[in-house]
Amino acid sequence: MISSHLIKTCFSVFLMAASLQGFTESKNGFNLDNSSIDTDKILSGGPQKDGIPSIDHPKFIPVTQSELKDDDYVVGIVYRGIAKAYPIGILNWHEVVNDTFDQEGIVVSYCPLCGTAVAFKSSITGDTLEFGVSGLLYESDVLLYDRQTLSLWSQILGSAVTGAYKNTAFESIPINHTSFGQWKKSHPDSLILSTDTGFKRNYFKDPYSGYEVSDQIYFPVTNSDSKQFHPKQKVLGIKINQTFKAYSLDDFKNAEMTQLFDTIDGVKVLIKYDIKANSATAFNAKNEQIVALTSYWFAWYSFHPDTLVHDFDE
Repeated sequence: MISSHLIKTCFSVFLMAASLQGFTESKNGFNLDNSSIDTDKILSGGPQKDGIPSIDHPKFIPVTQSELKDDDYVVGIVYRGIAKAYPIGILNWHEVVNDTFDQEGIVVSYCPLCGTAVAFKSSITGDTLEFGVSGLLYESDVLLYDRQTLSLWSQILGSAVTGAYKNTAFESIPINHTSFGQWKKSHPDSLILSTDTGFKRNYFKDPYSGYEVSDQIYFPVTNSDSKQFHPKQKVLGIKINQTFKAYSLDDFKNAEMTQLFDTIDGVKVLIKYDIKANSATAFNAKNEQIVALTSYWFAWYSFHPDTLVHDFDE
């Protein structure tokens, strides 16, 4: 039986051969011929491939040794009994961390333009992949790529959109998009990504300063709705089956609610809101954390224009 790895390798060789014959469309050196999305909407973000370098050999320190302020934001993960936090101040400059939890590969990705963070298993269809930053965007969201086949992966869609892995989804794991102070309080034994990354960056300077409060979007998106919310208002987006629903974090704060029970497509969910961190997480009926996406409203709506929106006045 031919292995999936061999099939993907042969596919990559085919695309490379076609490229040499001039039959392919490419951007930043990535072949787009079999793209599942409109290639006209795949835009250059400015940097070339790996112009934003991923962190491939992350180092960690105890949270008690971190220089972060309590109101700095982190992406927190608890997996296989291990707690780790990744400062947004570092992710702004690198966008991808190739990490391991108890020898299992986990990729952490953050898109500063959309305010979205995801984590997923790097083992996909039996192959362990390493990811980098393509320098390309789709709907203003970062497109990752795997270094094994050069397939492009949409962070928000959660799947490959070109290459040998096209239409293959990655397996996401739940994250906490929260403040360092709240993470440190709830996970005092956590490790935190060190600023000793091997790169010279000012991790305490925000290269996107002012972007979060501006109503301007750097790159065009297909669907937009600025009437319901400010484009950069943070929402928690949840997908249940093929139903999408968004919950405004500002509405949680204004309503002074710390938790909300809801039903999405017949499935009961519990959303817990932390007013100090202005962050939210989602849980199932067994009180197990489920995958949810903290996002700027414009990004969530661009990908999911048919989204439901929770009405806090009901």
